[in-house]
Amino acid sequence: MNLLKPYRFHTKAFIECQANRILEQMQTTTNFAPSWPFDGSLVADFLDLGVLWDVIEPDEQGAIAARILPRERLIEINENILNKPQGFIESTLAHEIGHWVLHVNHQAILQAATGIEEPFVCRSQSSITQIASIEWQAQYFASCLLMPRYIMEQKRLSRDLTKWSHLYELRQELGVSISNLVCRLQDLGWIHIRPGERTIYPGCETLKQPQQVLNQQARGQSLSRWMMLEEAKR
Repeated sequence: MNLLKPYRFHTKAFIECQANRILEQMQTTTNFAPSWPFDGSLVADFLDLGVLWDVIEPDEQGAIAARILPRERLIEINENILNKPQGFIESTLAHEIGHWVLHVNHQAILQAATGIEEPFVCRSQSSITQIASIEWQAQYFASCLLMPRYIMEQKRLSRDLTKWSHLYELRQELGVSISNLVCRLQDLGWIHIRPGERTIYPGCETLKQPQQVLNQQARGQSLSRWMMLEEAKR
């Protein structure tokens, strides 16, 4: 039985749901409640995954930052990225956890006999299009795990997301890289940055909020007028 699931497309909503499910389970488990800045190794421990720093030689297609040995329940991370910022390291680990959750056939692992194991390196798959999709899925999972929507809602309060200084403060609090933070904020629709520019603009979801407030106020005023008319009839 193949240790990897057959390829399938996963929606953003499905991937975010999987990440949230793990965070919710951790929240109700003693000693595993997540906190921020985020520690991805805590998630690995919760899922009973080992994390090993080791030298991973590049293959014919280039350097390998990390990989999974599913049967051993082991994530190997290349020692060569130790000099990278902590946010990059956390993203790498969360990315591999994403592969474990989304792409590894857990039932097959339970049934598999011991033997020589090929590590899960996505580039070794047959279809370039599927590889890109699988890698995107794992990275989107990492983004949702490191920066869940409810935490982002809390952290954005009293901040101006169109100011880089505020984004760098937010990056520090979350323990992520600035590039991953910007991608997440744009995906949430809270900011927009035009290609080749540094100016940050309010995103589509941010622009909707004032109108939503006005709509709520209008509904409240209409209800008040209706109540006054009803009271006058009595």
